[in-house]
Formats: sequence, C-alpha cells, structure tokens
Amino acid sequence: MGQKIDIVDVLVIGAGSSGGAFTWRLSEAGFDVMCLEQGDWLRPEDYPSAQDDWELHFYTDFNLDPNFRGLPQDYPVNNDDTPITPLMVNAVGGSAVHWGAHFPRMRPSDFRVKTLDGAADDWPVTYAKLEPYFDVNDKMVGVAGLNGNPAYPPMPRRQTPPLPIGKHGETIARGFEELGWHWWPAESAINSRPYDGRPACNNCGPCILGCYNRSRASADVTYWPKAIDNGAVLKTNCRVREITVGKDGLADGVVYYDEQGRVREQKARAVVLACNGVGTPRLLLNSRSALFPNGLANSSGLVGRNLMFHPVAFVTGVFDDNLDGFKGPIACSITSYEFYETELSRGFVRGSQLQVNRSLGPVHTALGGVGGSPIPWGDRHHQAFAERMGRTISIGVLGEDLPEEHNRVELDPELTDGDGIPAPKIAYTESDNSKKLLEFGAERAAEALEAAGATSVVTNPLARIAGWHLLGTARMGTDPEKSVVDRFGACHDMRNLFIIDGSIFVTGGAVNPTSTIQALALYVADNFTKRARNLPGKTA
Repeated sequence: MGQKIDIVDVLVIGAGSSGGAFTWRLSEAGFDVMCLEQGDWLRPEDYPSAQDDWELHFYTDFNLDPNFRGLPQDYPVNNDDTPITPLMVNAVGGSAVHWGAHFPRMRPSDFRVKTLDGAADDWPVTYAKLEPYFDVNDKMVGVAGLNGNPAYPPMPRRQTPPLPIGKHGETIARGFEELGWHWWPAESAINSRPYDGRPACNNCGPCILGCYNRSRASADVTYWPKAIDNGAVLKTNCRVREITVGKDGLADGVVYYDEQGRVREQKARAVVLACNGVGTPRLLLNSRSALFPNGLANSSGLVGRNLMFHPVAFVTGVFDDNLDGFKGPIACSITSYEFYETELSRGFVRGSQLQVNRSLGPVHTALGGVGGSPIPWGDRHHQAFAERMGRTISIGVLGEDLPEEHNRVELDPELTDGDGIPAPKIAYTESDNSKKLLEFGAERAAEALEAAGATSVVTNPLARIAGWHLLGTARMGTDPEKSVVDRFGACHDMRNLFIIDGSIFVTGGAVNPTSTIQALALYVADNFTKRARNLPGKTA
C-alpha cells in the first residue's frame, strides 16, 4: 500500500460518545491512542439550530435517517424488513450531535432481569460495579438534574440544577400528581448554568438539530478536546473496511479508506470498536478471512444478533391554553418510572419509561408532530394550526425491548457504501411482549394527559423514526457460546479486540442508553489498563 506503517498501542474505531470517553480515559493513563472516525468535525456555528430555516433541515440534510441524508460520510442501511428505522450520524461526537440529551442511568434492576423476572439474561456487571464510572462520566459531561429521585439509589450532587420545566412541564406534572404517579425532572446532559467552560442552555429548543451554543454535552465538546490535549490522535474522514489479523490469530490493525479514497493500513496492539449497534457488527462480519470465515469474534454466531431498538409509542394531548411547548430542549422535561418494573398482572414482563417531550416548531406542528396526525389543508388549516402550535404535550412511551436472536444486523448481499463495503441489512420484528407493553404504557400516558386537562388525545402506537438506540448485537457475557465479549469488553475469540458501544448491552432497560454506554466505556478502559500486560507487544 506504499506507506510506512507505525504501530499504535490502541486503535479506536468511532469518535462518538463511547469512543470519546474511552480515548480520554486511556490517554489520561499514558497510552498511545489513535481514533479513526468516518465523519468529520462539525462546527457548532454551522448547525441548523443556528439558522433561520432550522426546521427545514430536520427534513433534509439533517434528517435522522442516513438513507434520506445520503451524505458522503453516511452508509446506506437496508431497512425493508423492519418497522423501525435505524438512525445514526457519522461525525466527531457520533449520533450525539443529533441528540436530545436526555441522560438517565440504567436502573439496578436492569442488570438483573433474569434473576428478578425470569426473562432474557443477567449482565455480568452490576449497577454497583458501574456506579463509580457513572459518577466520573457525570462530572465530565455535566448533568443538569435534581437529587433525590426515589427511582434510583442516592447519587452525588448533580453538576447543575435541572432545566426549567416551564408551563408545559408543570401542566403534565399536575396530571401525574392527580393520579398519584411518580414523576421527576429529567436528567439532562445540558448545562442549566455555565459548566466546564461551556455556557448555560438558552432554551432555544431544537437540540436535535445541533447545539450551536455548546451547552449540550456531546463528546465533541466534552471528551475529545481533553483527549487530544492528552496526546490522543483523531483522524477524520477515514472509513474502516476491515480489521486485520496477524499470524498469531490476534487483531493487528485495520484497512481503511482515507479522505481521498486511498486504501491505507494502520497497525495496533489492540483494536477497539465504538461504531454503534449496527456499525460494529457490520465491521466484524465484513472482517472475514480463512481463519475467521464467519467474521471476527463470531464463534458463537451471535455477532449481529439480539438487536434491540427501544420501541416507542407517542401519545399527544392538545390543550386549550398556550403552554409554550416549543420552548426548551425537546427531550428534557419530566419523566415517570411508575410503570418501569414487572407486574405480571399486566400480561407482560418489564415495563416502560414515560418521557414527556416538548414540540418543535411550526413545520413540525403542521406535519403532525410525533403523533403523526398532520393538520389538513383547507379553510380550517390556520385555525387548526393555531389550536395546536404550542398547545400540545407528547409523552413518549419508551419500552424495554428484550433480546431475541432473530432481530439482527447482517451484511446485505448487494447494497454497498461509496467505497464498495457491504451495507448492513436489518431484520427486526416487534415482539408480542413489546406490543403489550407499549399498548399498556400508551393507555397510561393518555390517562395522564387527560388528568392534566387535555381536550383531545391521539396515539401513534409505534414510531418508525425511533431507531436511535442501537443495542445488543455483540452482547456481553461469561459464556463464550452465548456472548461475544467478556465482562471486561474483550472479545472471547480475540483478547486484544474490544467493543465499547451499545452493541455489548445484554438487555436494554427502558431508559435512554448514552449515560450507560459511556460508563461502560470508562469501565472497559480501566480494566484494559489493568490487563494491558496480557496484550501483544509493549502497551504501556
């Protein structure tokens, strides 16, 4: 390939939430770390949220769906066999540049589903084991929240107070209180006051179109500047094709395409995947060789299996009063864990989080919002629009999606990306348990909205544009026949190949996963440091 190839201690693939956290932690420990990222740096001042026509970008170049965007840094996804569209972004900061920043931790019960409810499997790590890493991550990110939530064990004081819930949040909180149900201000990875050199949120609203204010704590503004200051190297616009294997059967680097489309090779003593629950199995499956004909780390046959999305139902209530529902971060209002744990009399196991969401702007309102009921054209269009704009409250019923092997990521036999690398194909069906769980949760959400004074309620029973949580496709476990990585994130088949993204989730819980993903990345990084002497060559 014509280039001199240096060997780095650790090569991380993917500069998103987990890749940033892991690289920072290892660079703090003195390792020689390089990261290859398929996308580029995005300048906050260029985000749609800083532009007058911000809302139009949600439906065009900043669409959640990479198939719709079709940008050079994206790769296509065959989603013909799934009712939920996988959503992702390739950039420094990963999909969190397109993020609502709701930042709950998984709960202690989420790691013991088999023991507590006889479903799925227990994790080989516990909440208590991850707790110190949650705490470190919170300090790095800066969490806006209120201590004392009875749904969780005690936590250290949040870095900034909770974001204001406003008239919108106060209204739905009254509904929960009328019913005697738990609610709490959402924990948010958004500064409510200046923190760590970043300003406070100005409550402009369209966080998922990029935070030009740098108040939202995506890895590009938190972990990466610190990792680079430590000496870590981040190369952008590098599309990895495959992980290479040495004569000893261990990973020894990658082959990738650089910004000019030239084939390059990078050698490393350890390789770490942080490509999300679709990109990671795609790369493992594409790294085939005579030694590993079914892809890397796949002796169990589970690479790509057990895909979990967190299916979501949205229930929207319309109110007589103007609630200023578009003011403030869309995903960070209040949450309820009233129906989170298993109650077998309901006819299903596990449960859901009720997550109150604000609305976006006039375009989103006219097109129906998350409820999926567009305002009709005609004589009453403007009147109907005025009755909804700022007057709706939506509750997302985020359900626990239990692992099932038939839900999977595989390589498409025909579809490829711009460099000819096979694209991922998704096969996913919503389970009967998930359907019952969402139906029950949607009924409870409607009750809350009506108790709060909604004059009408509409339900979207399964949101197609909800595949932002990509989990479980390279699961963690102690049995090599039933899992892909061990309890320290190392692949059973290859001790110097690690996975740190949502792929390693055993179960998904019913909360947004970013906080847990980053805590796991820090946990794996510390255990990597302790075990580095077992890796090939000098690593520290």
